[in-house]
Amino acid sequence: MVKVREDHPITHEGYIDLEAWLKRLKLRRERGQMALLRRAAELVLGHQEALTPTGASTAAQGLEMAEILADLGLDTDTLVAAVMYNTVAAGAILPEVVEKELGPAIAKLVQGVDEMEAIRSLHSKKAASKFDSAQQVDRLRKMILAMVDDARVVLIKLAEWTCVLRAVKYLDEDERIKAARVTMDIYAPLANRLGIGQIKWELEDLAFRYLQPEQYKHIAKSLDERRLDRERYIKAVVATLETELDKNAITGYEVKGRAKHIYSIWRKMTRKGVGFDEIYDVRAVRVLVQDIRDCYGVLGIVHSLWQHIPREFDDYIATPKENGYQSLHTAVIGPEGKAVEVQIRTFQMHSDSELGVAAHWRYKEGRKDEGAAAYESKIAWLRQVLEWQEDVTDARELMDNLRQEVVEERVYVFTPTGDVVDLPLGATPIDFAYHVHTDVGHRCRGAKVHGRIVPLTYHLKTGEQVEILTTRQGTPSRDWLNPHLGFVKSTRARSKIHHWFRQQARDQNIIDGRALLDKELARLSISHVDFEALAKKFNYQQADDLYAGLGAGDMRITQVTNAAQEQTETGKPKEEQIPAVRAKTKMSRSRDDVVVMGVGNLLTQFAQCCKPVPGDAIMGYISLGRGVTVHRADCAHVLRAQEQRPERLVEVEWGTAGISHYLVDIAIRSHDRQGLLRDITTVLADCHVNVTGSSTYVNRATAISEMILTLEIDSLNQLSRVLAQISRLPNVIEARRKM
Repeated sequence: MVKVREDHPITHEGYIDLEAWLKRLKLRRERGQMALLRRAAELVLGHQEALTPTGASTAAQGLEMAEILADLGLDTDTLVAAVMYNTVAAGAILPEVVEKELGPAIAKLVQGVDEMEAIRSLHSKKAASKFDSAQQVDRLRKMILAMVDDARVVLIKLAEWTCVLRAVKYLDEDERIKAARVTMDIYAPLANRLGIGQIKWELEDLAFRYLQPEQYKHIAKSLDERRLDRERYIKAVVATLETELDKNAITGYEVKGRAKHIYSIWRKMTRKGVGFDEIYDVRAVRVLVQDIRDCYGVLGIVHSLWQHIPREFDDYIATPKENGYQSLHTAVIGPEGKAVEVQIRTFQMHSDSELGVAAHWRYKEGRKDEGAAAYESKIAWLRQVLEWQEDVTDARELMDNLRQEVVEERVYVFTPTGDVVDLPLGATPIDFAYHVHTDVGHRCRGAKVHGRIVPLTYHLKTGEQVEILTTRQGTPSRDWLNPHLGFVKSTRARSKIHHWFRQQARDQNIIDGRALLDKELARLSISHVDFEALAKKFNYQQADDLYAGLGAGDMRITQVTNAAQEQTETGKPKEEQIPAVRAKTKMSRSRDDVVVMGVGNLLTQFAQCCKPVPGDAIMGYISLGRGVTVHRADCAHVLRAQEQRPERLVEVEWGTAGISHYLVDIAIRSHDRQGLLRDITTVLADCHVNVTGSSTYVNRATAISEMILTLEIDSLNQLSRVLAQISRLPNVIEARRKM
């Protein structure tokens, strides 16, 4: 259920009662720390007229944020920064005043929280017009740096957003929905990743209430209707458990009922496709004990008392969740034949699950005990973000990467020494190698999973043990950056590869980039490209800059080939254009995918000599009795007609409707071997490409195989992917589009 807090204490004059508020915090702090907190509250209460974007008083919201953080056990500096943040953000108090009155440490925390506001700026519909890309990147980088430098900044931001989400209930529906979506997209997963269940549950319940009010009300009503019966039932279960724990000499325990959160209930109903009555953990108890041994002892007692429900047991102590959460979860058929969930954990585990990284803030001040390791592991992912964010130049890509690191599903694999590595879903051995160490990634040439050699494009699965095979002096391959080949999934690995290529000499990058582009354009049979114009399309001054960008990995080859493809749609450069007769007084759409310019109501067909597909520059040839035959603009027949029959050439262009497939001939040259055709057809099947014709010739003297395949292709992008994957097959010398 959504947690509703008391309003701030008010004096007879209608103002916030500072003394009553300080007393309500129930803080045990030194006199100087309390004086600092009092001074901050006095500063903001002097500006109660300042308002937040939701219309709340910045002073009142600052005090509310401090209460949330006090419940998490945060230090005085964090509470003071929370009190000050909204009033400073509103411009009522200058940052210089904060530093002078409260000290540089407080000012730095306030500044860090303000820089995290970049998250919301990218969610705004007006973000594109309000900020240019460079400004967005700069703000996001500052945000990430602040997060990594001091995790308390993130906690203040989470407390602030909790207050925002409580306050938007007074605003219109659009504002509520927008705030709820940002919550589900960023803030709730962020709280979950830091293990702060106390904030996560409230954020999710409030957001769910705004996004799906009917479902929320239905579940809330169902809970209320059964509340008295449930409370009576839970008291009986707790009493039975306490009796048995005493009999078995379990000491220092605590047993209590556990409230199930509405969003959690709805998610389980949706995931399992069941109704409210079939949710086992609506009736739930939690047992807290002193140590792990007692956890398993209590589990045995619970299972001896009541029948265990199959497939409803999770051991998160042996295998903790990604955010460090540990507990035993079991469901049993309790008294009266009703299902009950029982959670069993130590007091320390419970503190960690509710407070997460906040429970370990003090270890950052220099203590070196077990808690220090726990703290570092909980914010290690923030430090990983720092490692790749410097290499990202596009604000939207940076936002997508941040969302991926926070939200995306994960896989967990083991190193040969038994360490667990956390990777994004779909990660490959190369991602694993770069996670272990940048140098291991650069020198990676193979991988073993459970002792069996796998390709570098293999998708790792949770529980697998991975070993990387390296060379002594290896370097990354440019193919790893080709998205069609599927070598790399994680942002970390891709940024490390980009960085390596950027460090190479510019001259070599120009050579490599030119070779890479020429190879890809030749493979796709894209010709007559104006490279200077193409470079300017990507804001480069000249073609060499474009080649250097490709060679360094700053540009993806698919971006450039797609732009080259679009350029050829408009025809060749003027000095090379075909001087055909082109009357543009009328237009006919003779079939959905081709528009004929200048001549109406003509039959069209695609030429079998060059087999054009969408994206190719095309030209029509008026044939006798067969309407207009559509050729590629660089087809030999068109070039011959340019000289001999220019009056029969007519301009055509691709329409908007398109057809599902186009026939394309590809040529494959390879060293002959057994199973080659099988491997090629496997690639085509994986790419969902149909083969309509084939011919093969093998030169017995040289053992070179020449294969021509006719494929049904829906776009040049798909053709590029097919050719790239066939080129990677063993013994294949070349795979290209047939001219």
